[in-house]
Amino acid sequence: MTTSTGSTPTAPKPLAGWRVLVPRGGPWGDSVAADLRAKGASPVVAAMINFAPTADAPALEAVLARLAEGEFDWMTVTSATTVDVLSAQRAVVPASTRVAAVGETTAAALVAAGYKVDLVPSEDNSARGLLEEWETATAGVVPLRVLTLRSEIAKPLLTEGLKRIGHEVESVVAYRTIGVSVPENVVSDVADGLVQAILVTSGSVAEQVQKQLGPIPEGTLVAAIGPQTARDAQSFGLRVDVIAEERTAASLIAAVVDAAAARR
Repeated sequence: MTTSTGSTPTAPKPLAGWRVLVPRGGPWGDSVAADLRAKGASPVVAAMINFAPTADAPALEAVLARLAEGEFDWMTVTSATTVDVLSAQRAVVPASTRVAAVGETTAAALVAAGYKVDLVPSEDNSARGLLEEWETATAGVVPLRVLTLRSEIAKPLLTEGLKRIGHEVESVVAYRTIGVSVPENVVSDVADGLVQAILVTSGSVAEQVQKQLGPIPEGTLVAAIGPQTARDAQSFGLRVDVIAEERTAASLIAAVVDAAAARR
């Protein structure tokens, strides 16, 4: 297509004509939807998971009180949802307690909420990546008193890894993840092949995608945000076609763009 002034043709946007399912709502979903639109896609925002308070609120309140009193040398935070819990509880992190975030998204959420961040994995934004860089960041000091906050369904990889190194670790559930039913029109559109790509951002999202939308049509691209999410998806029987190079929304969208280009 050219303009009336005879300028050079305008290249089509890389995801023009693609409908992409965004499985999370809220600020994250809105941001991803905007980025997808900028690339020509039509995002379908349908939250498939939500978060509920921990079933043991007294335990969380008690450990956050001890945190405020300076009982822990380090606190690990593995999701932006945990940051929401800290904010809702008005948790105080004393200057003596250092904070490790599992990835850039979590770190950004901590900073936005007014908390400091002392350690973020430079390469692998995952619990495994955090463990790999832990000893360098802590100068090999053992044992340290560490508080790990997690979701009810999270695998205890970080907690067990820190204990193996020799640290004194207290692991507390900060929230529960629950499934949310998507609208019937989304279910039928996926089944009819009218959605070109589905973003999978966690194991719990993968479980809901397979449970509510599976089996996914062969022509629909399933994109996972990282290797662990891909493994979780496969454990639920969900096919994964592409994996983002980094555990970020931008990298996940880039993986879809690359796949769309390859299909053309």
